[in-house]
Amino acid sequence: MTLSWTQIMRLGLVQMALGAIVVLTTSTLNRLMVVEFSLPALLPGLLVGLHYGIQLSRPRWGYTSDTGGNRTRWIIGGMVILAIGGFGAAFSVTLFAQSYALALVLSVLAYALIGIGVGASGTSLLALLATATAPSRRAAAATITWLMMIFGIALTAGLAGSFLDPYSPERLLSVVAVVVTAATLITILAIGRIESRVSTMKEEAPTPFLEGMRDIWGEPKTRNFTLFVFLSMNAYFMQELILEPYAGLVFNFTPGESTALSGAQNGGVFIGMLIVGIVATGLKIGQLRTWVIAGCLGSCAVLGLICMTGFAYTGLNFSYLVVALGVFNGMFAVAAIGSMMALASEGRHQREGTRMGLWGAAQAIAAGFGGLTGALLVDVMRKLTPDGPAFGTVFAFEALLFLAAALMAARVMETQKSPHTASLVPGE
Repeated sequence: MTLSWTQIMRLGLVQMALGAIVVLTTSTLNRLMVVEFSLPALLPGLLVGLHYGIQLSRPRWGYTSDTGGNRTRWIIGGMVILAIGGFGAAFSVTLFAQSYALALVLSVLAYALIGIGVGASGTSLLALLATATAPSRRAAAATITWLMMIFGIALTAGLAGSFLDPYSPERLLSVVAVVVTAATLITILAIGRIESRVSTMKEEAPTPFLEGMRDIWGEPKTRNFTLFVFLSMNAYFMQELILEPYAGLVFNFTPGESTALSGAQNGGVFIGMLIVGIVATGLKIGQLRTWVIAGCLGSCAVLGLICMTGFAYTGLNFSYLVVALGVFNGMFAVAAIGSMMALASEGRHQREGTRMGLWGAAQAIAAGFGGLTGALLVDVMRKLTPDGPAFGTVFAFEALLFLAAALMAARVMETQKSPHTASLVPGE
C-alpha cells in the first residue's frame, strides 16, 4: 500500500513545520545581528554555515533510516532537536548586547542543534516519501510537500514580521517560542501511524556505510545530479543572509518589515512552485528540464535588476523584485525536487535514503558555502564602497551563478518523455 493523497498532505505538514523554524534562524536572526547589533555579516554567515555543515551528516541519517527502519522516530526526534536549537538561537541573539562571548558560545551550540535536527528529520521524511509514494504520484507529491513547506515559511515570516514590531527581545522570544512549539506538535500529530500503514521498499542488508556511498557515487546519474545540485544551490542561497540586511541598511526596513519581506519572497516561491505543479504535472506542458532552465535564467535576470537598485535610483519597487525573484526560484526548485524524487529510486540496491542524504549534503554544503560567501563578499565590499553598491556587486555575482546553473542543466539533464513521471536523466 502506497501513500494516499491525505497521507502525502500530512507529510507536507511536517515539511511546513521544518520550514517555519528554519526561516526565523536564517533570515530574521541574521538581520538582527547585522543591522540592530552592527555585527559583521560574516558572523551569521558562519553560524548558518555551521548548521549547513553539520548537515553533511545527511547521508548517514539516510543510510541509518534505510537500514534500521522506523523513519518516524528520526522525523519526530529531529524536529524536537530543531525546535530546541531554534529557540536557543533566538535567545542567544538577545544576549549579544550584554555578553558577546556568552552569546557566541550559545549561538554555536544552538545552530549545531539546528543542523542535527534538520538533517535527521528532513532526510528521513524525504526518504519516506521516496519509498512509499507510487511512481505516478512522485512529481505531485514533491510539488505538494514543498509547496506546503514554502507556504509555512511565507506564513511564518509574514505573521512573525507583524508581531515583531516594535522590536524587543521579549517579543522575539515569544514569537519564536510559539513557532517552535506549534511546529513540534504539528509534526507529532501529522506523522502518527503513517509509516506503519504503508508498504515501503524492503530494508537493505546492512552494507558498510562507506561501501554503500562508493556504490552510489559510482552511478553517473547520481554523481552528475549531485554536482548540479551543488552549483544551483550555491546560486539559490547566496542571497539568503544578505537580502534582509540589504533591505534594512539601504531601504530602511524595520525588523518586522524585513521579516515580512522574507515572507513575500517565499510567497513568490510558492507561486512559482504552483505554476510548475499545475502546468508541468497537471497540464503536462513543458519538460522539467525546461522549467529548471527557465527558473535559473529568470532568477538571473531579476537579480540583475536588484543589483541595479544598489547602484542608483531606478524607480523599481524593491519588494516586487524580491517577489519576482521568489517566483523564478520556486520554478527552478520544484522542477529539480521532482526530478530528485524520481531519481532517488533508481540505481543499485534501492538506497533511497542514502541518495536523498547525498543530495541533501550537497545542498547543505552549497547553502552554507553560498551564504557564507555572500556575507563575506558583502563585508569586504562595504569596506570599499557604500552599502548599496557593496550589496549590488554580490547580487550581480549571484546572477552569474544562476546563469552557469542554467547552462549546466542544459548539458546534464535530458528531455523527459513525460513530465508526469518527473524523471531526470542527467549524464546518460
